[in-house]
Amino acid sequence: MSRDRQEEKGLVNGDATEGEVPRDTLSQQYGGGHAGGWVNLLPASWVPYVQLARLSPPAALFLIYFPHAFGALHAARAHSLPAAATVRACAQLLGGSFFFSNAAHAWNDLIDAPIDRQVARTRGRPIARGDVSPRAAFAFAASQAVGAAAFLLVLPPAAAVAAVPTIVGTTYYPWAKRHIHFPQLVLGFCLAWGVVVGAAAAAAERPWADVAALCLVAACILWTTIYDTIYAYQDVADDVKIGVKSTAVLFGAHVKYFLWFPLLLLGICLVLYGQLVQAGALYYVVTVGGSVSSLGAMIANVKLKDDASCWWWFSCGFWFTGISITVGLLAGYLGL
Repeated sequence: MSRDRQEEKGLVNGDATEGEVPRDTLSQQYGGGHAGGWVNLLPASWVPYVQLARLSPPAALFLIYFPHAFGALHAARAHSLPAAATVRACAQLLGGSFFFSNAAHAWNDLIDAPIDRQVARTRGRPIARGDVSPRAAFAFAASQAVGAAAFLLVLPPAAAVAAVPTIVGTTYYPWAKRHIHFPQLVLGFCLAWGVVVGAAAAAAERPWADVAALCLVAACILWTTIYDTIYAYQDVADDVKIGVKSTAVLFGAHVKYFLWFPLLLLGICLVLYGQLVQAGALYYVVTVGGSVSSLGAMIANVKLKDDASCWWWFSCGFWFTGISITVGLLAGYLGL
């Protein structure tokens, strides 16, 4: 699709035509636009791939990276890893997460293209609107997967072994919404297992047998369930019409009552983790208190019938929880 045609459809500049989602909405809700001005500095042929990879805004990348960083910090504390080695592992995990995020989102959109064309928010995504062909999307996904695999080669062998469940789960995930009402749990596992990969990358040889690390995995699955349910609510009306399943569809107008339950379990998992690693008071205040209060505020304050509110709490609200957990784990590593 030419840039002029994109402008006509409201995907690059100007208002949308009748029946299309406005450009400013698309740019803010991973609907096929982009929010970052830096994207406009790129060659026009690159822009659809930036949109395909969800790089602007970078929320999708950091939702993948955060659990990896949690695992690295956990293992660094448990194995008294030097600061230089910890920073190196975290940097390598960020590079791997970048390519893995690109591959995962391209793969998801490739499989979901028939659905995306039927959903108001997503019909302007690059594959759905015709700017990226299925063949080109597959090639892009494959190239990014190779990039992610290259990072695994520089990490300890245990990291490559640990990554297998994530790869399998991510490959299946696009079909989960067709099969079960809890695709958020599948996505949660795919993202949360990054804790195990991160721990293996830093120092641990068998992190999948580490009960404390598995508590972090469980907490991240529950975290994902909360924010992705809110994200899914943007499309709930269209999803009901076309038969897409999700926790947002399953619980409908009562979804907030449901979300308090995973929040309770998340708090329990974080407390159990603290007990297992003998965390200090700062961990309980910052990580447990910060996570529970930030997610509680998300559930209490999000306006489910307002797409902009759902988007804000998804794309911005997750930072409070991610930073709370990171700071608490970093404090433990530093002995604070």
